Amino acid sequence: MIKHIVMWKFKPGTEKEMHQFLDGLRGLYGVIPQIKEQEVGVNRAPGNYDAVLISLFDDMEALETYKNDPRHVAVAGLCKAIREDRVAVDFEV
Repeated sequence: MIKHIVMWKFKPGTEKEMHQFLDGLRGLYGVIPQIKEQEVGVNRAPGNYDAVLISLFDDMEALETYKNDPRHVAVAGLCKAIREDRVAVDFEV
C-alpha cells in the first residue's frame, strides 16, 4: 500500500477557492476507484501549511492512474492557480 500525503499553502484571499478545491478533492473519493481511503483537512494552527490530503492506494501504479485521471486533473487545475507552495510524500505502508 502507498500512502500519499500532500500539503498546500494558499495565496492570501483565496479561502473561497481553497474550499472549492478541497470539496473537489473530497468528491473524488468513491468516484476514482484507485483511492482506497482519503482524508482532507484544513489546518487549525496558524503559520503552517493550510490544508492536507492523506490518501491510500494499492501501489504506485494506482497512484499514477489517479494522478492522471481527468477528474483529478480538473480538480488539481484549480489548486495550481491559488497555491503558494505544495509538498508531497508517497511512502509504503
